[in-house]
Amino acid sequence: MTVSHSSGHAPAAPPKPTWDPRAPEPTVPWLRPTIRIRLTVLYGGMFLIAGVVLLLIIYLLAAEAMHQGTQLPFRLEAGQITATSDACPNLPVQGSADAFTNALNSCMQQERELALNGLLRRSLLALLGLTVVAFAFGYVMAGRVLAPLGRITRTARAVAGSDLSRRIELDGPDDELKELADTFDDMLDRLDRSFESQRRFVANASHELRTPLAINRTLLEVQLADPEASPDLQQLGKTLLATNLRSEQLVEGLLLLARSDNEVIERKPVDLAEAAAQAVDQTRSEAQAKGVELRHDRLGEAVVQGSGVLLERIALNLVQNAVRYNVPDGWVEVSTGTGDGQALLTVSNTGPVVPAYELDNIFEPFRRLRTERTNSDKGVGLGLSIVRSVARAHGGQITAEPREGGGLVMRVAIPL
Repeated sequence: MTVSHSSGHAPAAPPKPTWDPRAPEPTVPWLRPTIRIRLTVLYGGMFLIAGVVLLLIIYLLAAEAMHQGTQLPFRLEAGQITATSDACPNLPVQGSADAFTNALNSCMQQERELALNGLLRRSLLALLGLTVVAFAFGYVMAGRVLAPLGRITRTARAVAGSDLSRRIELDGPDDELKELADTFDDMLDRLDRSFESQRRFVANASHELRTPLAINRTLLEVQLADPEASPDLQQLGKTLLATNLRSEQLVEGLLLLARSDNEVIERKPVDLAEAAAQAVDQTRSEAQAKGVELRHDRLGEAVVQGSGVLLERIALNLVQNAVRYNVPDGWVEVSTGTGDGQALLTVSNTGPVVPAYELDNIFEPFRRLRTERTNSDKGVGLGLSIVRSVARAHGGQITAEPREGGGLVMRVAIPL
């Protein structure tokens, strides 16, 4: 019987399979070589082998002890008793049968005690030897089983240094450790893509945000240079120019803060003394305008491996912060040096009294002493946040201490 398709309709497509042909076939849980089953088989096998060896040793020792304990210490020939061992020197050669039997029982009891004591002593020595061998074998096997954990730990430590290109790629049986390693590799892939996207965003934002602000600044400067501009227009232009400058500082600070949150990978020798001296030179005019004395006669050599641009930003932000938040006729002292395997940058300054409970807040973005997001002409509130991020990116830290009489002592420590 044939079927005609003259009606013009295409034949119906077969139903799609409900299973994925690429997916691996499910395995029976008990047949999967999990580390739990492997450890169970390993330690069970070790216990079985140790038990068999110990049982064999005890069997051989017991056989020898029974042979010694049941061997007669005399020989009877033609009605005469001849001693064959020194174990029973008091065995009577002549006398009644009871006396001979008692002496013989006493002698045999002594022989059995000697044999059992020897068996116990040798068994303990055998158990001690097997214990040492079992501990050594268990230590070696545990090291082989836990070797993948060491590999995972080393990779995690490398990733902690911002090397997101590292992968574990663990080979071996499909057990819990391989599942953990594969999950960790998947997480690293997602993190790598996320950080790469963040870097692209920072680069694009840097261009897209700076360009219109630079154009606005240029237009305002051209308008302010017009001699025919009215005083009101001049004042408006100056206000807008100050607002634009503040926006530029804010954008620059945010972008620098975003870049400095990641640990520095490309490092070069940088002397903190040179960075501090350059920061003092850049801040000198501002300090003179505020009547603040700059002291930098204790700049000792302190060479670290890091980013020169970011480390110079640390010194510049600290010195600028110390000058701007100072008092008339105050001073700022900058010093560098080394100690305890660290390079130290210390900036001390006079200024208003800072309560100890306020010290943690000054390192947060957009926070200042006793205020948040204030319209201050001293900055945009990102200086110390950038300093902390850059210090952490170099594996260091920054601490702040209030001075007696007012002001702060800022210390940045970076490993050499």
